[in-house]
Amino acid sequence: MIHAVRCVDHRDEGERHFGNQLWYFEGIGVDEGRHRQNVFGVVEYSLQFGLQELVEDGVFDSPHERERFRSLYNREVQAPSWRQPAHRWLLLGACSIATLTLLAFLLRSLFL
Repeated sequence: MIHAVRCVDHRDEGERHFGNQLWYFEGIGVDEGRHRQNVFGVVEYSLQFGLQELVEDGVFDSPHERERFRSLYNREVQAPSWRQPAHRWLLLGACSIATLTLLAFLLRSLFL
């Protein structure tokens, strides 16, 4: 039985990105041995064109475990940046492959 639900994060969708919502809930569940225990849950939605789409959900034994999920959610929602070295290496690799491919096509057409 769920006895509390609250929205802990809401980011509106914009022209260039989708929105997100993160909901927490608390309740009482029953385990395999029919013992009651407190449960702490989380539901993440993506807002796309005004519609909510379920992204991920989970039920945890403690609020601490649920907060660990939130820290992963916060890292995921951050926008990518070219300041990250991996993104710059990816761009460099893609440009290198494109340049080498064009050079190979040029040399092939010149010597055929």
